Amino acid sequence: MIHAHMTAWFLALVLFFVALGLHKSGKEKGAKIVQMVLRLFYVLILLTGFWLLFSINIDLMYVLKAAVGLWVIAMLEMILIRTKKNEKASVLWIQFIVAVLLVLYLGFSLPL
Repeated sequence: MIHAHMTAWFLALVLFFVALGLHKSGKEKGAKIVQMVLRLFYVLILLTGFWLLFSINIDLMYVLKAAVGLWVIAMLEMILIRTKKNEKASVLWIQFIVAVLLVLYLGFSLPL
């Protein structure tokens, strides 16, 4: 299940940057399709993440990692929405970078 979770995260990040590029280039129909597929990957990430969380002895650090993972997903979606509306998203980008670094640190440092 760990491999499915990591694959879903990797593909979600790739789809995020593809959707962002499509939004910026003005291809709204393609961006909307990619964003819907990205939302499907959010669901896959959540399902595999909760499966992993409940398959181990739940510790506070694992719950923290899950919360930071939700923060990352929220930032991905909010950045795309602000980009679509042509609004400034620099604060969201900073939050996204901090959250990704934190979730990667927690994800690779916690034993599983």
